[in-house]
Amino acid sequence: MWTGLLLLLPLWAQQCGLALATLRTIGGLHRAAAVGGVEVAVAGAGPGAGTATATGPGSMELLLRRSKRGWAWNQFYLMEEYMGDGPQYVGKLHSDQDPGDGTIRYQLTGDGAGDTFTIDPRSGDIHATKRLDREEHSVYTLRARAVSNRTGRPLEDWTNFTIKIHDINDNAPTFTKSVYMASVPEMSDVGTSVMTVTATDADDISYGNSARVVYSILEGQPYFSVEPNTGIIRTALQDMNRENREHYQVVIQAKDMAGQMGGLSGTATVSITLSDVNNNPPRFPQGVYQFSIPESAQPGSVIGVLQARDNDVGRNAEMDYKITSEEGRDVFRIATDKDTQDGVLSLNRQVDYESKRMYTLRVQVENRYLDPRFRSLGPFHDTALVKVAVTDENEPPVFQRSSYQMEVQESAPVGTIIGSVSAMDPDHIRSPVKYSVDRHTDMDHVFNVYPGNGSVYLQKPLDREEASWHNISIRAEEFNNPNQISRVPVNIKVLDVNDNPPTFATLYETFVCENAKAGQRIQMISATDPDEPIGGQRFSFRLAPEATVKANFTVRDNNDNTAMVLTLRSGYSRIQHSRYLVPVVISDGGSPVQSSTNTLTVRVCSCDRDGNMKLCNAEALALPAGLSTGALVAILLCVCILLMLVVLFAALRHQRKKEPLIMSKEDVRDNVVSYNDEGGGEEDTQAFDIGTLRNPEALDDSKLRRDIMPDALYPPLPRRPPPSSLAGAPAAGGAGGGAGVLCDNGDMRDFIAQRLAENDTDPMAPPYDSLATYAYEGSGSVAHSLSSVESAASDGDHDYNYLSDWGPRFKKLANMYGTEDSDKDS
Repeated sequence: MWTGLLLLLPLWAQQCGLALATLRTIGGLHRAAAVGGVEVAVAGAGPGAGTATATGPGSMELLLRRSKRGWAWNQFYLMEEYMGDGPQYVGKLHSDQDPGDGTIRYQLTGDGAGDTFTIDPRSGDIHATKRLDREEHSVYTLRARAVSNRTGRPLEDWTNFTIKIHDINDNAPTFTKSVYMASVPEMSDVGTSVMTVTATDADDISYGNSARVVYSILEGQPYFSVEPNTGIIRTALQDMNRENREHYQVVIQAKDMAGQMGGLSGTATVSITLSDVNNNPPRFPQGVYQFSIPESAQPGSVIGVLQARDNDVGRNAEMDYKITSEEGRDVFRIATDKDTQDGVLSLNRQVDYESKRMYTLRVQVENRYLDPRFRSLGPFHDTALVKVAVTDENEPPVFQRSSYQMEVQESAPVGTIIGSVSAMDPDHIRSPVKYSVDRHTDMDHVFNVYPGNGSVYLQKPLDREEASWHNISIRAEEFNNPNQISRVPVNIKVLDVNDNPPTFATLYETFVCENAKAGQRIQMISATDPDEPIGGQRFSFRLAPEATVKANFTVRDNNDNTAMVLTLRSGYSRIQHSRYLVPVVISDGGSPVQSSTNTLTVRVCSCDRDGNMKLCNAEALALPAGLSTGALVAILLCVCILLMLVVLFAALRHQRKKEPLIMSKEDVRDNVVSYNDEGGGEEDTQAFDIGTLRNPEALDDSKLRRDIMPDALYPPLPRRPPPSSLAGAPAAGGAGGGAGVLCDNGDMRDFIAQRLAENDTDPMAPPYDSLATYAYEGSGSVAHSLSSVESAASDGDHDYNYLSDWGPRFKKLANMYGTEDSDKDS
């Protein structure tokens, strides 16, 4: 165990001039050490233990008493930011078992052991090898022990101790921001809080005044101040007006050491803006405004703009305008422009120069939002006079009414005056007015108007049944200025006159049975009349007087605008009389009475007991069972259209072209088969048989060619066999060798089999069916090859005498070459 420890505290020695170390041990007094000019003797508690005396400045005695082993001083203190040349001495560790001959070795572990703190293993001296910063590491915890060099066994167990770093003022105060933004309402009272700034100091706040910060203002006086201890910025000047100055820049300083000389400091800038309050009333820049407006201006037209000024901004500068005078309040109106806060004066209803030429208005402007704190600064409204002059314009004539409505009998004669219109020039000159009908509204020229007095008269006869209303337009224009035109609508109603006789309501066609009884009803009839009397129509029906003699039928009026046609006798014969014409007189109830005679056709038909028609004569049967004229026309039209479609379809089929082999550019495949068969010439109208090429043995010798003379006319000459065939006869097996070659088609079979195998095994074959045709031309020709590849070197080597055996078509060729041969022979 440790039996002694010597603590050297340089700083404490400088301040107090004394260093004390109390060790609890069971050993005796071994060693004395001088620390800071003081010699300290450490005594043990063994036999004969007593006291230890320390001599030096102050002649202080240090009494050591026997106590339980332990560290009374377990801390070292060291100043940060050491500026010396060598390592900084911290203290000394010493064991009472150390005889001082180097047999004891001291060991050190813990925070910074080895790199920051080192220990002399022989003497136990501790040094700091680095420059220490308390703000980075303020306390180091280490462990130390003593070990015997001889045995390697520890003489003292591991004991903890700490090294605390004493702070020095090496950090300046720092603000949380370099620039602060703040605002305070204008006209605020002195001492109004603006904001709080805060600065921090990294030094130890518990040691001296290194971290004690004091605030002061460097710039911004006398407008603002700052509290030294809290950093609260306050207003320092009364009635600061935003309209005079809006922005301020204040520089705040934070200094440590409680603001004493030698302290470190930091600064921050505070940008302070005075926010607006409603402390300024609106004002008109002028007291009187003058505007003018033409009398032709329409409601809603802008007359002018009143620009009131308010030194406030935003919400505090919003204004409302209103007309306070009685004059012109209903004629004009004023509203606030939301963007500019100007008063826009506009026309509320149309003005008339001839009625009133000048308006004098009183307009008031006031703030929309008032601040009661500043009511004492004066009325927050202002007034101005607005004079509006109405200018005269040459206006078109004005009709007394906006529209006119007139009535006229449809029987009125041409020239009848229907009514009149009236217009006058509203200008003070009162120019004369002339009238005319706008022909765009009366293109038939039915009406006209007298230009001087505006009387509308009839120019053509009327017919209410064609048009019951006529809507025309009358124009009025000034004599002096024809460009000044106005129009007024005139609606003319045509009154009905009973001028149309009634007629059957529809085309009646009825029949009577041969076995009909007297008094039997055969038809119910009604009437129609285009006239429209006031009390409604009242029709009466009767049989025409000329038909009452030997009448077969009669008419009974039902007194409800209908009537019945009845039989007057029993039994009718369609053979004797197949059709009857019944004249019916229809009269209306108008004044004057109009009547007309309408004929009802009655057919005689054969009927059963129940009165159902069974058979009529040809004429009677055709009419009921036939079709109307419209239906017949429709049927004929359909038939014509059908015939046209048939003709068109036949023409299209006639003009249809043959579809091409390839329908489009995309429909191109790889299996293109090319045929290069050579025909028989222009005289070969029969062409050739492809089957002969495929099967030479099937040659039909009975067919005659049309381009050569038959063999009957030209008997065949004995052909000279070519030398090649004669030479090849023995190789072919004698005289039958030629026939054997023609009959042998093995090469063709092999060729087709090879091609078939290639297509069956080809993985790249197209995924569709393709047709490949291979034609076999034959084993050879009696004329052999005509190519010059295997020919002799000169034409003289050839024998062309066999050309005379080829028929008349090669006669000329044979003569040409034969003549040459004969010349050579001669």
